[in-house]
Amino acid sequence: MPRRNLNDLLAFVTVAREGSFTKAAGTLGVTQSALSQAIRGLEEGLQIRLLTRTTRSVAPTSAGERLMKAIGHRFDEIEAELDALTALRDKPAGTVRITCGDHVMHTVLLPKLMPLLREYPDIKLEFDMNYSFRDIVADRFDAGVRMGNTIDNDMIAVPIGPPLQMAVVASPEYFAVHPIPKTPADLTRHQCINQRMPTSGGLYVWDFEKRGRKVNVRVDGPLIFNTAPPQVDAALAGMGISLLPEDELMSHIESGRLVRVLQDWCPKFAGYHLYYPSKRQPSPAFSLVVKALHLSSSRPQ
Repeated sequence: MPRRNLNDLLAFVTVAREGSFTKAAGTLGVTQSALSQAIRGLEEGLQIRLLTRTTRSVAPTSAGERLMKAIGHRFDEIEAELDALTALRDKPAGTVRITCGDHVMHTVLLPKLMPLLREYPDIKLEFDMNYSFRDIVADRFDAGVRMGNTIDNDMIAVPIGPPLQMAVVASPEYFAVHPIPKTPADLTRHQCINQRMPTSGGLYVWDFEKRGRKVNVRVDGPLIFNTAPPQVDAALAGMGISLLPEDELMSHIESGRLVRVLQDWCPKFAGYHLYYPSKRQPSPAFSLVVKALHLSSSRPQ
């Protein structure tokens, strides 16, 4: 029996994971026509359809699902072993893929990792800017960044920043014509800047706590965003009250461009953590990334 073409199998696994010939071709660095030809040849050789194609998406058939379960993790193991071989090099090499929000990338990840890249020029970093909870195993990321209290128990979580506190803010111009809220309940009478949650699709409920008393407030206002930067811009423009982690707002609070209120209702919570699967063998490059990001080397509080 002739041996199977491993390139064709890799092409199938990549298309099945990406759900798109276009994305898979970009990942593999080949043309879509070459990719289609590889899949067609694999299906003809096996005499069974592996992928269902529509105008909008590509999905594995039942036979394709079975093949994915049988071989998909094998390619991951091969890739992990190849990465591990870099330990035998004079200097570690390889690409480390991290999914995170844009703020933590600019304030924590890049400042800590740029010296690493200068010291180890063969290491590459790829960042995926995303506010939703990505499945880092299925999406083949080496790690992700989240607040410490939102990480699954089966993940290793490494603190990369100090504890955080939420901040309720608005511009001086806004408070010049609206009374300063004294309690969370007062927010229901204000224009507030809402956030659409990327996971549930619902609006974020503002949570507060003071001396063990917890209060949830559903606010209303003229603006809804799904990321933090436009919320900051809207607050600076006097469009209403915003609630965000204080590190995204502190420079504007210190400069007086934003006024902070209800601080005694905002307790501290676990800050940013790098998380990654406990069962995956880390490459030398990834181990260096974890070491560089660990909280012990973070900026003073």
